[in-house]
Amino acid sequence: MKPSLKFVAVFTWFSLLPLPAADAPANEPLRVFICGHSFHIFTARILPELARSAGIAYVEAGQQMLGGSRTLQHWNLPDDQNKAKAALRAGSVDVLTLSPHMLLPDEGIDNFTKLGLEKNPKLRVLVQASWPAYDGRASSPPITPEERSRTSVAALRELRQGHDERWLKKLEAQVRALNQAVGHNAVFIVPVSDAVFALRERIVEGKAPGLKAQAELFQDPLGHAAPPLALLVTYCQFAAIYQRSPVGLPVPSLIKNHPQAAELTALLQQLAWEAVSQYLMSGLKPAKP
Repeated sequence: MKPSLKFVAVFTWFSLLPLPAADAPANEPLRVFICGHSFHIFTARILPELARSAGIAYVEAGQQMLGGSRTLQHWNLPDDQNKAKAALRAGSVDVLTLSPHMLLPDEGIDNFTKLGLEKNPKLRVLVQASWPAYDGRASSPPITPEERSRTSVAALRELRQGHDERWLKKLEAQVRALNQAVGHNAVFIVPVSDAVFALRERIVEGKAPGLKAQAELFQDPLGHAAPPLALLVTYCQFAAIYQRSPVGLPVPSLIKNHPQAAELTALLQQLAWEAVSQYLMSGLKPAKP
């Protein structure tokens, strides 16, 4: 009997997965370059402290920010302004993190990956799957904080399903095709949106210490991250970059003065680890139930 296409796809993906972190060279610092838009670039500020608190030597390879950008816009920057291209050409990047906009496929992801692999065949590219801007609605009229905070669990799940169908599946398809083109799994997805929706559900259910309303996660109608959300996103990036759990790390300075900071930190760490470890295309093995 012939194997199903679904089985073949899953087998192919597993056969290309990288070795687990435990098999990597011990104490070898990772050179991290962060390239993206405003739903992502704050990780460059937060991640070093998280790494140090975990006993990891954080090595910054650089950062590049363009507001509201596709990755292709970063690629198209002139060479004298393009820090990402320069770092990749120098072979000084081990992990490149990117954050595409809503328009997919994004050729910039392919271009940066292929350039980076020419100089460092062990390069890993982590593509952030962000949460939907304006909660998935048109920007005019913008969603209000009150409307965000009234969003029910059922409505959140419907929003999440629509976001996954309209956007995440396109990103997954592009990453699969790119990995096939380069001959191994070099590109992975950081499922930030999964963690964000999970946190919002906890808030609705009254199970998020120190957070009373979903609107507390956002700075504006567009959806820029307030400190608790920015920390959640960075924990997701930490887990994907270092292939280890952030659970148990101390309260970071970003929310040290937040109500119930210790309990909130523990929840954010838990939700980030669950999202990343249970998502196959993050590059981590699925966590055991």
